[in-house]
Amino acid sequence: MSNTHNWVVLKFGGTSVKSLADWRVISKRISEVKAAGKRVFVVHSAVATISDLLDALVSAAVAGDGEAELDAIKTRHLELAAELGVDGETLLAPYFEELTRLRAGLSLTGDASPRLKARIMAQGELMATTLGQAWLASEGVASRWLDARDHLSAIPAPGARGYLACDCVHDQDDALLAELDGGPDVIITQGFIARREDGDTALLGRGGSDTSGAYFAAKLGAERIEIWTDVPGFFSADPRLTGAARQIRSLAYEEAHELASMGAGVLHPRAIPPVRAAGIEMQVLCTHKPELSGTTISATPSEDTPRMKAVSVKKGVRLITLETDGMWRASGFLAEAFEPFARHGVSIDLVSTSETSVTVSLDDDPGLTPDVVAALEDDLSKIARVTLIENCAAVSMVGRGVRALLAQLGPAMEAFAHYPVRLVSQAANDLNLTVVVDGDQGQPLCRRLHDQLIQPKPMDKTFGPSWREIGENLTGSQPAGTGTWWREKRQALLDLCPVDGATYVYDLDTVRTRASSVAGLKHLDRGWYAMKANGHPDMIRTAVEAGLGVECVSINEVKAAQKAVPDLTVDRILFTPNFAPKAEYAEALEMGVHVTLDGLHPLRAWPEIFKGRKITLRINPQRPEGHHKHVRTAGPEAKFGLHAAELDEAKALAAQAGAIINGLHVHSGSGISDPDHWRRVGLFLVETARSMPDVEILDLGGGLSVDEASGVRRIDMAALDAVLGDLKTAHPQYQFWIEPGRYISAESGVLLARVTQLKHTPDARFVGINTGMNSLIRPALYGARHEIVNLTRLDDDPAYIADIVGPICETADRLGAQRLMPDTKEGDVILIANGGAYGRVMSSSYNMREPAGEATL
Repeated sequence: MSNTHNWVVLKFGGTSVKSLADWRVISKRISEVKAAGKRVFVVHSAVATISDLLDALVSAAVAGDGEAELDAIKTRHLELAAELGVDGETLLAPYFEELTRLRAGLSLTGDASPRLKARIMAQGELMATTLGQAWLASEGVASRWLDARDHLSAIPAPGARGYLACDCVHDQDDALLAELDGGPDVIITQGFIARREDGDTALLGRGGSDTSGAYFAAKLGAERIEIWTDVPGFFSADPRLTGAARQIRSLAYEEAHELASMGAGVLHPRAIPPVRAAGIEMQVLCTHKPELSGTTISATPSEDTPRMKAVSVKKGVRLITLETDGMWRASGFLAEAFEPFARHGVSIDLVSTSETSVTVSLDDDPGLTPDVVAALEDDLSKIARVTLIENCAAVSMVGRGVRALLAQLGPAMEAFAHYPVRLVSQAANDLNLTVVVDGDQGQPLCRRLHDQLIQPKPMDKTFGPSWREIGENLTGSQPAGTGTWWREKRQALLDLCPVDGATYVYDLDTVRTRASSVAGLKHLDRGWYAMKANGHPDMIRTAVEAGLGVECVSINEVKAAQKAVPDLTVDRILFTPNFAPKAEYAEALEMGVHVTLDGLHPLRAWPEIFKGRKITLRINPQRPEGHHKHVRTAGPEAKFGLHAAELDEAKALAAQAGAIINGLHVHSGSGISDPDHWRRVGLFLVETARSMPDVEILDLGGGLSVDEASGVRRIDMAALDAVLGDLKTAHPQYQFWIEPGRYISAESGVLLARVTQLKHTPDARFVGINTGMNSLIRPALYGARHEIVNLTRLDDDPAYIADIVGPICETADRLGAQRLMPDTKEGDVILIANGGAYGRVMSSSYNMREPAGEATL
């Protein structure tokens, strides 16, 4: 189709037309499009909440009432009219009269036919567009109100019931173009509604306004269509599930269709085929953040190489399994099995077959009433044994060339150890891999897969900023750092930042709070601070004062702990080295601290130093956990711990050496937010300890998650305590220990640095600061994502997206990629949050640049 008619279609959802502020955004956008020499065709929905009220009115009127719902509908529209400064009483009188009449008819007959319901539901769009066009006229915008039903002819869609979810003809409409030729440059019409063959009203169903906009764009041969909604485009996951969800800058038509059909609620799948057939570019934009670029949908993807772009979840999925020996090599069985679905108007989504069974999934559909499902089961049971599983969730990994990405999915597959899968389906179009799990497991699995699979690259053309960076509440974003200690102590931090250097600052109140929450767990026998996370003396002292012992991984850490806390007794020191030399073990044993072994070599090579000593064995559970492969300290390839096959030899060697195994230890990884992880670890250790009568201590390790810019949330300590309580009740003969490090220190620390240079290239923008990976290596090493703000201009509006980089001569010296920043100047103080763990302790003087210093508050 030739897109030469100079039209741009703007579609606005109900949340985008609910207030004067929204209409000002619409008016501004209309002016911008007109200024570019284009004509504007506006399609919009009913005012937010009105469709729900109209639906409630139908139900109430059938029961003989509905007056309250009708009053609420009238009141909402009159309030909006007053806010817009237009005469609502006069403008809306015909619609109010029609609703009153239809309500009375429903109350008399008690029968809400699809025809009658469509008439009632249509009033929402008719009233909203009438008010909107009147306000534009009052603002001096020459426009025309158009009844969408005069130009969209309804066609019953497969499975549609009484024109309540129909399709429309969407070929280019020369008659419409001729009618609009020479008229105003702005047209206002309705989404959601169309005309039946008999002249009555039809509805386009859920997402109907998106579809209406797409139909009209195709009819007009528009240059593009802009879908304005309450989020700035497609995201790599539902932002309500994870703040790490990334804006997707561009998608090919087929990718967008796949995402929309697999659960992304930004755009209805039916809106894509009309514009795809016409070759019309589509943009998804946000009314509340019009300055953001949103997502562009076109024939051309952002990149041709295979790439995972999103993880989505659909709830309310049903599974139906048919089992029969008669299926094997029986021609026509699937045709016979699928015929009842077609006859009952039931749409199948996923299909999985074997030699004797076939399983299909059904999406959540209001039309799938209990009567329809029961009738379908009855018919299917005539040919096979039928099993129906309700309340499932379909989790889809969506991207271009999924089959080529299977090797990359390996680490992510570990997630399914905790989320049993009921069905697996790989799309024939090579755009998604979908698994079906129990309903309550869908969202946790989606979050976990997203964290492991969606990995933005520097200067990424596919992904934009994260949801957290854009603002979790787009209609009133919380200021950066709301609720954090570093916002409350902003001025003190600004005063502490050197003019010519960088520094870590630790808030000891935060350390005290986190340490106390561990020490205060009612069902924990002993907690330890893993000082490798941060060995600052004040950090150690604060943790010990809160009631924790100190876990050390080198003899130098043991000595540093004793120096920081001179009265620290040896029974409050835990020594857990990895591949340390003999001398360190010997010295620690002589001191009398708790010693942990994680390999057989010490017992084989130096049995004499263990005679008469109590030791703990670190066990590899073969099940890694954590937010990055470098912090998953268990699994087949991990260098930590004894494998199960080595336990018998370890027990024999310990007996020969005269050592007593009185403890078992597991540490699976870092950044774990699921309290049930420690239940699994605890039960694993209990089972392992059954053949070791001297074991008294089960150390569950650390890895407690903290609030992070990646979207990970701080672990629920009450839930963790409940897990410990269950373990303690079932196995009172054991002491249960944990040894967190990051949980104690991470949120307490920030890295402060000064802006040195600003750089803007055709492809990227950079904010340079006076320290880099020599001070904070986590982003380069782990791909860690830290919140970064301009502390000097903390409350200034965002001005651009930039990479935050340091002065180290390495491409990896990028502390933050694609961050929303205010207009930043040389000398401004940049704050990098969650720097209290594995920051200064992992620093170096690479490039002969001294790392950041340290200070406490």
